[in-house]
Formats: sequence, structure tokens, C-alpha cells
Amino acid sequence: MASSKQIIEQTMRFGAHNYSPKEVVAERAEGVMVYDPEGRSYIDMLSAYSALNFGHCHPELVAAAKEQLDKVTLTSRAFHNAILGEFLEKLCAITDKSMALPMNTGAEAVETALKTARRWGVDKKGIQDEKQEIIVCENNFHGRTITIISMSTDPEATRAYGPYTPGFKIVEFGNARALEEAITENTVAFLVEPIQGEAGILVPPDGYLTEVREICTKHNILFIADEVQTGFARTGKMFACQHEDVVPDIYVLGKALGGGILPVSAIAADKEILDVFEPGSHGSTFGGNPLAAAVAIKALEILERDNYSQMAEEKGQYFLEKLKQIKNDAIISIRGKGLSVGMEFNVNASAYVKKMIKAGVLAKETHEHTIRFAPPITITYEELDKACVIISEVLSEPA
Repeated sequence: MASSKQIIEQTMRFGAHNYSPKEVVAERAEGVMVYDPEGRSYIDMLSAYSALNFGHCHPELVAAAKEQLDKVTLTSRAFHNAILGEFLEKLCAITDKSMALPMNTGAEAVETALKTARRWGVDKKGIQDEKQEIIVCENNFHGRTITIISMSTDPEATRAYGPYTPGFKIVEFGNARALEEAITENTVAFLVEPIQGEAGILVPPDGYLTEVREICTKHNILFIADEVQTGFARTGKMFACQHEDVVPDIYVLGKALGGGILPVSAIAADKEILDVFEPGSHGSTFGGNPLAAAVAIKALEILERDNYSQMAEEKGQYFLEKLKQIKNDAIISIRGKGLSVGMEFNVNASAYVKKMIKAGVLAKETHEHTIRFAPPITITYEELDKACVIISEVLSEPA
């Protein structure tokens, strides 16, 4: 078997350098543990940005995938498959929506929500086509397509990719008044992350989402919640909007929906919104494929059966308390909900991350100054304790 060094060199030689991965190679993994080719072990405290809520290689999810592999894996949407309907019904039940539209990646789901909103604005609200406006937030992260980066405020995401897609207005995150002031007769939707993940686990003020819901209803615009990272129990509720008992018009879902095995995404909404589509108006060859559907069905079953929301809430409180005991003058704040936690520093955090990895904890900084922690929801208290000891030891020394 090739060494970690050889694997990294091969990857960097033949792969485009649109990523700068940390210098650790995952050769195999189980639960919360990751192992490299040399046999070194690591506690995964990132979970592939919340795609691994169930941990690595959850045996029931692997079994569901293996069983479906022997039946049929892909038909395209040119034909029905025997399992897609069950997946859609379960997703509608868990979101309390009447319809769902399956795709593959989170970015595809966001694009689907944008297309839905724009067409809804024309067909249901009477707005002239090409006049539709969608309001988004500063420091958002919704994906990497041309249209999605057109509403980004991150220079790294947008440099030299123009011309950009028009039709977006950007307002301050957490400021409901700014949202209302930005609404015009051509506004069709407001798209927001209930908690901004890539921006550094930014939690809005209490009551913000409630105000957003009221404003969207008042002005007859769609409230679109991007729950790709926050959805499926990550923040201690099945969906982060539920912390304020708020129901968006459209859920944008992904990551954990695929159980950490396959890319599975979707939007969920009621019929009067999703009936803007007719055959041929939108689609995806792999969207709703039987293999993805089988894994997603099992993932949704496990989420509810084992009460992942309660696990994330209780373990998240425990984890936050442990982190807050760490003494380091460079720490500005520790924030989050459930098992989605950000630790912000007044210095560049990459040196700390490098030391953590060397000591056996996988984490990642975002926007230079914040370390994101999002372990699998299945992590045990003993594993959390072990991770916290390592994190504390690393942070007890200067960066």
C-alpha cells in the first residue's frame, strides 16, 4: 500500500488545486475514528461538514446500500424505480411538506430552490420574467455554481468567474429590518442559512427566524431555509428552524441525507409551490436514483428511531461546557447549537488545527480565525472526553 506521503503527492500532481487539504489521508474509518495508511488513528470532529452525522460506515446504512446494489442502482428519471416513492414519502413526512424534488448535491438543491422561487414568482405572483429578485445574506455559503457564487460576498469564491447571474440582493445576516427594507414588488424569496456554517457557525439573534417568517408571509415571498448543513439533527433539532418553531416554505436539504455514503439532496415544499414544474422543466439523471433512495430511507429511519436530535442537543451542551473550560487568551468566543460549534480566535487558527491533527483530532478552520467542530452525532461521551483532552492540550500552548 502507498504511504500517506505518496498518496498526497499523487493527488496533488494529477488533481486540480482547487482544494488545499490538511496533510492527513483517510484509508479507512468506522464510527468516529479515521485511520491513515500507517495505522495512525484520528477522532473525526468535522464529519465532512455534517455529512457524517451517523459516523463513518454506519452498519445499517452500509447494509442498505449493499442490498440495493444487488437489485438496481440507476434508471434515470425516464422510468420509475421501485424505491423512489418510499423515499419521497418519508422525506415529506419528516419535513411535514406535501412534495419533494430529489437531486444529488447541496448546490443542486439550492439551484432547484432558486428555480422554484423564480418560476413561482412569475406563475403565482405575476412578476414579469427576468425581473424576479431573491434576497440573501452577507457571508452566506450556498454552494459553488456560477449562479450561487453570484450572491456570495466571499472574494475567494467569486474572483474572475464573471459575468455573474443577476437578480440577487444582499442584506445583513440576523437583521430582520434590513430584510424587510430590501423587499420590492419583484421580490420572490428570501434564502438563508438558519445558522451560517462556512462563515464560522454564526448563530442569529433569538427571534430572527420568527421575524423572517412573519415578514415573508406579510409580503407574500417564499422563505427558503438552506438546511444542507444544519438539517437532520445536527443542531439539536431535526431542522435548525425548529429552534424557533418556524416552518419555511422550502427546505433545502443534503449532506446527512445521504448517510455519509452517497450524495443525496432535495428540496421539500407544499404542492402549491412545487407544482410550478412540468415534465422537462427541471431534472437530473442521478437525482432520486434507487441506490441513493435506499440509503436515504434508512438514514431517515435511524434519525427518528434513535432520536438523533436529542443526542445532538445533550452531547452538544456537554461539549460546549468542556470547551468553555479551556483557558486561552486568544479565544474570542465559543458558539453554536447542538454538535455544530465554532471557536473563534484573535489569531490565525490554522496552526492550532495542524497541532490538533498531529495529536489525533481532525478539525478545520474557516475564514482563518474560527475552528469548526462537528463530530458525528453518534460520538460517545468517552470519545468526546478524549477529543476535549487533546483540544485542551493543544490550546494550552501558543499557536
